[in-house]
Amino acid sequence: MEPSEPFDVLSLRHAPADPCSWRASARFRVLVDGVDVVETIHPDSDASLLRDMLIGPPESWPLTAGTEPRRVELSNNYCDSGCCGGVFVTVERCAGLVVWTWENTDDVRVPLPPDCHFDAVQYDAELDRFAADHSWEEPVDTAARLLARELAARDWHQRWNCLAPPWGLGVSVRGRGEEAGVTMWFRVEDAVLATASHFRYTMAVTGADPVEDQVRRFVEGIDTSDPRSTAQAL
Repeated sequence: MEPSEPFDVLSLRHAPADPCSWRASARFRVLVDGVDVVETIHPDSDASLLRDMLIGPPESWPLTAGTEPRRVELSNNYCDSGCCGGVFVTVERCAGLVVWTWENTDDVRVPLPPDCHFDAVQYDAELDRFAADHSWEEPVDTAARLLARELAARDWHQRWNCLAPPWGLGVSVRGRGEEAGVTMWFRVEDAVLATASHFRYTMAVTGADPVEDQVRRFVEGIDTSDPRSTAQAL
């Protein structure tokens, strides 16, 4: 598939946490040829792309393009997009191209932009650049990133019979300011009963100690004692 016009250019921009949203995570927004397309077709919406989504391996990033189409939510109405609508894009790699196809379930009367055709090399480079940029982080964001990295490097899930990362592990910013903290989610499956139990741990992030030390102590606790006995069951 070859575009009839020159390639579109993707750029990603950091956006701070939205105080109106129930999620405390920082966001990021997509620009196509310098234009925030989502803002154009869904103004004043809640951006759905969270920086937390980029702390895992590249294949887990929402905008990573593969040969199988991936439908990605870009915005919503501060609600579940299945209920109140939003803007979506389907991402697919076609040889040397990455193709985006737009969908708007918020207001079908709003004209959709044409399909975007990105050069795959430039597209991948922009994702890598943005994911590697930590200059924007607050201490709680740094804690989330370091916690995900440390948990992925250890065998805690095997030791305590938890579902292995990335499917059994989710790390996200839970709060900011005086309530700064990071939440870790994991799951335990019972093959005999064919059931799954979900658990949540929350690590407070304070200014008393370096973030690295706080994360290290938290992970050491999970390594040395069964997290299922002290985490909050959901």
